[in-house]
Amino acid sequence: MAEAVLFPYQRRYLLDRSRWKAACWARQTGKTFTTTLEAVLDALEGESQGKPRRWTILSVNRDRALDAMDNGVKRHLRAIGCAFEALDQQLATDELAHIVRFPGGSYIRAIAAKPANARGMSDNLILDEFAHHQDNRALWQALAPVVSRPDLKVRVISTPNGVGDMFHAIMSTGLGGLFSRHTVTIHTAVREGLPRDIEELRRAMGDPDAFQQEFECVFLDHGSCAWLSFEEILAALNAPPLPPYDGRPCLVGMDIAARADLTVIAVLEDVGADVLVLRELIKMRGQSFAAQLAALDQTFRRYHVIRAAIDQTGMGEMPVEEARRRHGRYRVEGVLFTPGNKLELAVALKDRLQNRRLILPVPEHERQSLIDELRSVKMERGTAGIPRLVADRGPTGHGDVFWALALACAAASSRPQPDVTQWASVGPRPTAFLFKTRRSTNRAFGLSGGVPHG
Repeated sequence: MAEAVLFPYQRRYLLDRSRWKAACWARQTGKTFTTTLEAVLDALEGESQGKPRRWTILSVNRDRALDAMDNGVKRHLRAIGCAFEALDQQLATDELAHIVRFPGGSYIRAIAAKPANARGMSDNLILDEFAHHQDNRALWQALAPVVSRPDLKVRVISTPNGVGDMFHAIMSTGLGGLFSRHTVTIHTAVREGLPRDIEELRRAMGDPDAFQQEFECVFLDHGSCAWLSFEEILAALNAPPLPPYDGRPCLVGMDIAARADLTVIAVLEDVGADVLVLRELIKMRGQSFAAQLAALDQTFRRYHVIRAAIDQTGMGEMPVEEARRRHGRYRVEGVLFTPGNKLELAVALKDRLQNRRLILPVPEHERQSLIDELRSVKMERGTAGIPRLVADRGPTGHGDVFWALALACAAASSRPQPDVTQWASVGPRPTAFLFKTRRSTNRAFGLSGGVPHG
């Protein structure tokens, strides 16, 4: 019977009769279904031998326990055609246990997992969605003595819920080889017959980190999380299409790359009330510095650029100096990507998103890509608890769009305040329009040169 209804990964798990067994499976791939089938088959085997077998399912809460019984245990028994008695029983801890009894004395029961409920048991155990149990280390300490008898079995099943908990310890180390471990991602399940559309699931989740955890069985380090929240980005994306450009002031951020990563130019238009709107995002890969500078020249020609902040780290020295020569030192600021400067750049971007002062009106088909790029920059706790920012390297780059936008936001906050009424509305400004202005005292972003000489 089991051979006919189970996928290969479920059969492999079911046929593993190890005493200690753990399953890290993607959501909705049948881990509870398969594990409750194992308990049913084991109980029926005990009934046939006149040796009662007893199983307890410890679930996250009472509703989950009832679901394990109704859609797991009882469903299997009805499919097999076995007689059973179903009842609810109040435990001494005032917790309600859902129980299925067999004529020969075997039973399977499901209860909400609490350390107090575990004490006094002497059953085979199923820890359902163990990573999501509150304080699962304390629960494990209460349960370990329960299965001290060598004939009892332990089944620990869950999706991941971060690193450092007891489920992560079991799946990463096997507790010194004690556990037989089975990992099934959504990719494995679909390859072996589970009818699911992976890309549809990815789009439905809308959050790359959540998809990795729920469907790709990745134990995410919550101490290293995306700098920008999904909600912050979504709020900025919820905007109508932009009208044609009418010559308003613009801020530019440019993240420079030479080989594998992207060169990105972000153009933010100042629409008033201290609100910036993404006017254009230019991406280049593998382009020469001459081509990158030509793209920057075109940006200055198309828009009324009053300030540009450019990555000056390492290979950026020459492009920044050349950009200053072409467009004026008062409009081009070189930014050194030191840890402190990167943090302040990231704060400038996050502050605008949190306060709804940055709008990102990108087309629908480009939204997911932009979300992935913005969330690729992670915050980790460095030495002495000081946060540091790191970026995943993937097909979309190495946080390049994030840093281009952050540079443009920083340009908005650090730019001098000239009288722009004397400027033409669009295009580069000849040196005849240079004006007297104070030297900038803002050194937060690694300013490496002065402003106009007059």
